[in-house]
Amino acid sequence: MDRIDDPGALSDQLELWEAVYHATPHRDDTSFRSISGREVDPLYTPLNGGDRDYLTDIGLPGEFPYTRGPYHSMYRTKLWTMRLFSGFATAAETNERYKYLLERGQTGLSVAFDFPTLMGYDSDDARSEGEVGKCGVAIASLEDMETLFDGIPLDQVSVSMTINGPAIMLYCFLLAAAEKQGVPLEKVRGTIQNDILKEYQAQHAWIFPPGPALKVITDCFEWSAQHAPRFHTVSISGYHIREAGATAAQELAYTLKNGFTYVEAGMERGLDVDSFAPRLSFFWDVHNDFFEEIAKFRAGRRIWARHMRDVYGAKSPKSLQLRTHAQTAGVSLTAQQPHNNIVRVAYQALAAVLGGTQSLHTNAMDETLALPTEEAARIALRTQQILAYETGVPNTIDPLAGSYFLESLTDQLEAEAEAIFQEIDDIGGVVDGIEAGYFQAQIAASARRFQEEMETGQQTVVGVNRFVESDEPAIEILKIGEEAASKQEARLASLRSRRDNAATETALGRLTAAAVADENVMPPMLDAVRAYATLGEIRLALEKVYGRFKEPVAF
Repeated sequence: MDRIDDPGALSDQLELWEAVYHATPHRDDTSFRSISGREVDPLYTPLNGGDRDYLTDIGLPGEFPYTRGPYHSMYRTKLWTMRLFSGFATAAETNERYKYLLERGQTGLSVAFDFPTLMGYDSDDARSEGEVGKCGVAIASLEDMETLFDGIPLDQVSVSMTINGPAIMLYCFLLAAAEKQGVPLEKVRGTIQNDILKEYQAQHAWIFPPGPALKVITDCFEWSAQHAPRFHTVSISGYHIREAGATAAQELAYTLKNGFTYVEAGMERGLDVDSFAPRLSFFWDVHNDFFEEIAKFRAGRRIWARHMRDVYGAKSPKSLQLRTHAQTAGVSLTAQQPHNNIVRVAYQALAAVLGGTQSLHTNAMDETLALPTEEAARIALRTQQILAYETGVPNTIDPLAGSYFLESLTDQLEAEAEAIFQEIDDIGGVVDGIEAGYFQAQIAASARRFQEEMETGQQTVVGVNRFVESDEPAIEILKIGEEAASKQEARLASLRSRRDNAATETALGRLTAAAVADENVMPPMLDAVRAYATLGEIRLALEKVYGRFKEPVAF
């Protein structure tokens, strides 16, 4: 930070400047507040730094407290992984889209599942009617997963899967598909979201109650540390918390607190924190408020490092380094003037890179209307490639460090998150807060505030409440018919007729017995998957032991 030889002189000069500033007429067509409702000062100076110490509070990239990034060389050694959220209809159709994107320079795959899969139902379940393949790809068995990655080597392409309630089941499908390819499990790379706590708080795609759900996730930690050490078994997600309406500070605090809860669950199992913490990763939303988003990444790394070292006793630097995937804000996309979304996504992507993300998914312009067309997906990918290869942004590490505004905002977000941690502790922790409806109520209040500000014009949304056009041309969108459901029903019927049903039932019985005995369910679940048990059958084998979660009513 800049040295101030005479802070009093700067303070006196600032007072004179403020007198002139306040005497100047200001714009009355906008609010000088962040999207989260935070007042933004007109000017930031060295006085906003307080008693901050560079080495203690900011430091160097790859060095504690990792404010400037988890790695020493950042993008000068390796660019962020470029992903698009892809999946629709059947596994075969999605496999074709994956190959299309990989051929055009995408460096990792991010799987979007349909709603029945997200809830743990087979495609031919009565409750799946009308939803098969509509919002993502339908995956109901190992056979579907084999088709999804046919011709895509799982030891070379990193795979991220956005799924939570039945995450462990899809993880087993992926591992078994890798085995079928001849890939050793220790070489499988990627991430599964597997963050059930934020499902109770924001997204609602759960199966089991919090206690059993945390137990199953801890089973993943324990088994994977030994058998699949390159796979991140949980991606602690602020994305869906933010999409549900949370502020930046709430997203930061709730997400990190969820992460600490997973750490505590692993340690209660008797695991050494350094044996599993390096496999924890994070997933941030990147909203429209440019500087607030950059500061959020930086504050998150600093908070995680300090708590992991000072509270949980982690010693490995890998346990202290918060690594993150980021996605541009789907909730910011508008159906009106959808081409504007290309611009929104570009600025959000820039914020994610300036914030130091390790992986980035850029939304397509049409995702608020439907699953992306090939053209829209290609533009979203090219947005990242232009950022990576034409702008010069990756050439230096954390280039906005030292900005009076950014450093002050980083400090402020850190302080706000710590205050929220205390609130959560006061109500008994994350699980008690979920069961009491605390998180749901807080997020709903923030969402309501933003909606009211947008409706009254305090928050401008271009093309929606300002700069509106009465005659907008329609754009082409991807339409998914009912063919996917018919194909999936036939595929599942064929699978059940071809597999060794006695072996399948035996494997499912062993899985239920492991759950009853409170054993690690990963080994018997993998055996059930190898015997071609379906997603719904595996869910039921555990549900009869663990039960189903019912959400408390919160207003």
